[in-house]
Amino acid sequence: MTESTLHVLAISGSLRRGSYNTALLRAAADIAPQSMKIDIYPIGDLPLYDADLEAAGNPDPVNRFREAVAEADALLLATPEYNWSTTAALKNAIDWASRGGVEAPLNHKPAAILGAGGRFGTLRAQLHLREILSHNQVRLVEHPQVQVSMASDKFDSDGRLEHERTIDQLGRLLVALEDLARA
Repeated sequence: MTESTLHVLAISGSLRRGSYNTALLRAAADIAPQSMKIDIYPIGDLPLYDADLEAAGNPDPVNRFREAVAEADALLLATPEYNWSTTAALKNAIDWASRGGVEAPLNHKPAAILGAGGRFGTLRAQLHLREILSHNQVRLVEHPQVQVSMASDKFDSDGRLEHERTIDQLGRLLVALEDLARA
């Protein structure tokens, strides 16, 4: 990690074109401190985790993803909530990044979780995601927690975050992530 710029890899657990979670990551990139660069990494081309594929040599999309995780100073993970949990797409990406024992790129990585959803935001999904990430001892930001409830009311028709309280929470989350990553 360079002292001047913190490189954050942002991953959305939603593959939907109009995803509020991806829009939340775009908002994070827009308001990030000057000392932080956020790159959103699409995970839609990752094959489902398969130990046989891994044993034969990871497919190119997996190698590129694992390299991006390894090179990042920190992660920003946006999860929708499907059936009271995180998405299969995000879990699959985590599975690929978690492999390799002590050499796994996910090991001990500083990260922050956020999400945009319906009535309860993404509370349950975030709780499950925290448990999943504990396998690789990912160092998570504890506060603030960004759980955007009633997301459709917080974004304009072009997918731009316009809710001031959420923008403030998001800014504080990014500062906390930077503090954790630089500690």
